[in-house]
Amino acid sequence: MQEMTPAELAARLADPPGERPLLLDVREPWEFQYCHIDGSLPLPMSVLPARIAELDPARETVVICHHGMRSAQVCRFLEHQGFARVINLSGGVAAWAERIDPRMPQY
Repeated sequence: MQEMTPAELAARLADPPGERPLLLDVREPWEFQYCHIDGSLPLPMSVLPARIAELDPARETVVICHHGMRSAQVCRFLEHQGFARVINLSGGVAAWAERIDPRMPQY
């Protein structure tokens, strides 16, 4: 499984819009409402299997959670479903808030 640091993701988000990865936030709705990386698609881990058809298996996808554990599980699940370009955000939104966006609320 590939991983990406918050700094690497911040650099990728500076790319032209057509080249940016899909940001897939797999946290619960209350977590997403509290804080999230702009442009993220909220799709809780619990409903992902039922909604997997909404995702493009060929698109580069960065999977995000609070600390990187749930997103790592989702990356493995997606890889087993044939998604070849999934990347785990190491440290999750907690690391993003700490290293990239200190104004982001933390929990």
